[in-house]
Amino acid sequence: MTATLIVLGSANTDFTVLVDRHPQPGETLLGGDLVTATGGKGANQALAAARAGAMPVFLGAVGADAHGRAMLDALGAGGVDVSSALTIEDASTGVALITVSRDGENTIVVAPGANGRLTTDAVVPLVRDLAGPRTVLLAQLEVPLDVVVAAADAVEQAGGRVALNLSPSAEVPDALLALCDPLVVNESEAHDLTGDAVDSVDRATAVAVALLERCRSVVVTLGGDGAVFASESACGHVAAPRVTVVDTTGAGDAFVGAVCAELAEGAELEAAVERGVAAGAAATQWRGAQPPRG
Repeated sequence: MTATLIVLGSANTDFTVLVDRHPQPGETLLGGDLVTATGGKGANQALAAARAGAMPVFLGAVGADAHGRAMLDALGAGGVDVSSALTIEDASTGVALITVSRDGENTIVVAPGANGRLTTDAVVPLVRDLAGPRTVLLAQLEVPLDVVVAAADAVEQAGGRVALNLSPSAEVPDALLALCDPLVVNESEAHDLTGDAVDSVDRATAVAVALLERCRSVVVTLGGDGAVFASESACGHVAAPRVTVVDTTGAGDAFVGAVCAELAEGAELEAAVERGVAAGAAATQWRGAQPPRG
């Protein structure tokens, strides 16, 4: 079977608490009730892509525990193919600890668990079996970097397309950046990569264009200001609709998943970014990283 969209990434159990404001270092605050849900950038983006109409194959790892079983059930119920997902017997499913303030902003700390146990020996043969000339590989950096690099190389060799969400921010090889079509970064990740401030649409556009020297195409997300994109053939800004923000957790993942769903269907980058901006805005209107069922 050749997949049109492979999502290589993390799967976590999210533990979220609502707070009036985020604590200062060394400070203890009382929060609201603890909410437990499925999450992880890879799983979030796979579900977002399925919600946008794609049929993504999820490549990731969970532990042999109740959280892992719940994760795979949630992905499958959401339209994601989990037949290639790995269960690591001696590891726990990854965990994300999230606080959400009343203005909708979040902070997140991740304990990788099984996500950190993915290996190139396990993943690359699966990618080779799944990838073809029409395949889009979507990856992030909550799994080991060497696995992402090897998977990207395998998709490139198959004639497919690599999309990298450089999150969490990290230093990556130039050879990986050279395959990115697109590289997706937010303002802070773009700053980390280039050293340039990204504090306006114009500055984000300039950074995206400059990054074309290192990538095949680039998308810089700007939160409530939408996103800018740049490729050899086009460059532009897609404004975001104005919405009442409930929780920003997962909005970026919703954006990326929708973008790659469109790319997997053969859409041009501008149309894909338009779909992504709409999906990201919608995702800020529910609590948690993944949309409610039904």
